Amino acid sequence: MTRVVLYTTPYCGYCRAAKHLLGKRGATFTEIDVSEDLERRREMIERALGRRTVPQIWINDTHVGGYDELAELERAEKLDELLAQADAVAAAVPGE
Repeated sequence: MTRVVLYTTPYCGYCRAAKHLLGKRGATFTEIDVSEDLERRREMIERALGRRTVPQIWINDTHVGGYDELAELERAEKLDELLAQADAVAAAVPGE
């Protein structure tokens, strides 16, 4: 299981685009809806060093940023490598 986390809202086009791109790459992810959960939104802002926009994306505890940064990784042909590294870490963790 890939360790990918997305903080999203249901009405965000960039969130939908990020989920589509990750799905196209075969990645599984955990989605955290911050539209009405102030505690999770604060958590996202703190983890993202003050960034308030969605989506905010982490792959294997590495903050990717938003959709634009995710798409840039894809264009640079680096996304699959990052996802593969996350898969390897997840496979090494017992019980996951």
